[in-house]
Amino acid sequence: MNPLKFGLLAGAVFGSVTALSMLPLQFADKPTALMGAFLSRFAIGFLIPQCTMPVSGIAKGALVGLLISMPDAVITKGYVPIIGMGVLGGAVIGWLAARFARKPDI
Repeated sequence: MNPLKFGLLAGAVFGSVTALSMLPLQFADKPTALMGAFLSRFAIGFLIPQCTMPVSGIAKGALVGLLISMPDAVITKGYVPIIGMGVLGGAVIGWLAARFARKPDI
């Protein structure tokens, strides 16, 4: 699959799963919290297949997940769940991208 299409799909799935998992939680501004979480996780899923790094897909995904999750974790002070989910989800997406997202021949 084309990395762009894979990234859009992975980002939409990861963002949706994260936002749905947050529905039972209480927030002062729930729509904003859900949209922020969706967009952060969408960025992780979208960027991983677009990046080229001299490491395995799992390591690349975990690194991208960590870097994108850190600002949200600092702002909310929810370090373990936010960074943990970002690194784990990023590693899974990185593993999948290494197997299914192929650069098109030019």
